[in-house]
Amino acid sequence: MKYILFVAIAILGVSCRQSGDSNLEQLDKKSAREVSLKAVEVGDSILHITEQNIWANGQLIAQKSDTIKTAKQVPNWDSTTPTTLVKTPIYVTVE
Repeated sequence: MKYILFVAIAILGVSCRQSGDSNLEQLDKKSAREVSLKAVEVGDSILHITEQNIWANGQLIAQKSDTIKTAKQVPNWDSTTPTTLVKTPIYVTVE
């Protein structure tokens, strides 16, 4: 019984270690498209920055960066305290 419990714990430990996130450095960049999204607070605004890198045949063929500026807080219709957009979730659609 102790042996079975030890094996079960060992298998569980190995499976938990293998489920980590993969970093971009480990991905194959021979033919890939990398898109990075980030939000930066600047004064009373938030800059939403999108950066793209496209690789083909092992070479970087295109790079582009776009920035959208939004207000950090927007007024509510029903209350006097504005809604903050600092921790707004990011949703991504891939087509």
